[in-house]
Amino acid sequence: MRDLYQRLALAPDVDAPTLEAAIEACPNRALRQDAEATLVVASHRQRYDETHRVLRDIGSLRARLGLTHAPHWQGEAANDFSQPSSGPASSLDTLTSRVSEAVSLFDRFKRLGGGWLLVALFVLGACVGLVGGLALAAGLGVL
Repeated sequence: MRDLYQRLALAPDVDAPTLEAAIEACPNRALRQDAEATLVVASHRQRYDETHRVLRDIGSLRARLGLTHAPHWQGEAANDFSQPSSGPASSLDTLTSRVSEAVSLFDRFKRLGGGWLLVALFVLGACVGLVGGLALAAGLGVL
């Protein structure tokens, strides 16, 4: 759905005379016909305005989530209600990079013999604990 207000350079709360003047001045015949059929008739405009609010809210939500139509749409087919992303990277891109990093760390761990590495760390920790315990016991005069 096209954003007729945006394409006519009008605010959604525009009054009827200003709306009709903008429609008359529109050089695009197809846009002018769509606007006349949709925005001039009061009942049609009311339904359009309700849908317009929902689509504008969805566009805002997509922007806050960092989602875009870019990989899926050519040209401006779906961009009327799209807004620029509010963050430097989309949430999907951030999540994808984090998952990729976790997978590569896991693969590296497995390649290094992860099971043996865990056993070695446990034995090393036990030795350090034993030496520390003996030193503490000697310091307290128990041994």
